[in-house]
Parts: sequence; C-alpha cells; structure tokens
Amino acid sequence: MSTVHPHSDIPTVTADQLPEGAVLLDVREDDEWAAGHIQGALHVPMNSIPQRLASEPDLFHPDGGLVIVCKVGGRSAQVTAWLQMQGVDALNLQGGVLEWTGSGRPLVREDDGEPFVY
Repeated sequence: MSTVHPHSDIPTVTADQLPEGAVLLDVREDDEWAAGHIQGALHVPMNSIPQRLASEPDLFHPDGGLVIVCKVGGRSAQVTAWLQMQGVDALNLQGGVLEWTGSGRPLVREDDGEPFVY
C-alpha cells in the first residue's frame, strides 16, 4: 500500500492511498495549523514530538496507522524517519497539505475565516 520515496527509505503514502482509519498527525507550527488543517487531524508541532511521544506513547500507535503531515512533506519526512527509529510505524504524507488541497480535498479552521495553506 505505501511506497518508498526513491531518494530515501522513508515510507510514504499519497492522499489517495491513506489507510482506512489512519490518524493524521500534523506537525506544522501553530500559525500554519490555525490557517487551515485537515479535518480530524491531530496537531503536535514538530519540536514537541519527542516530549509527546514520551508522555503520550499511545497517541503514536493508533489502530488505523499514523500518517505524518506538514506543508510540503519535508518536515513530516524528518518526523516520520525519527518516529521509525523510535519503533513507531508511521507513514509520511507525500506532498503534504499542499498536495492534499491540490487534489481537491478541503481544509478546515477553528474560526470563521476561509481556510488556506500557510
């Protein structure tokens, strides 16, 4: 189901290949998340991942799998690689939120503004 990016060994999945029931973990910064995010995604900024893994390990082992998301896929690839080294089975969302919206999928935000990728 997942593919390996040709330039790395980071397991990657496209928006079309998301495993059923997968949890999306958005690792962007607070202002990026506030501008627009994937409905149902969890938000843990990249620099908070090690602390959250230590304090809430179950968050990183959902039944449906874990897919890491950022704006274009670079930060999420780093987080995915790090989580893999910690024994977490995670996938990187290829192209990030930009590819998500580029394929016609919506974003949401918590206020009344129009969601956008920041």
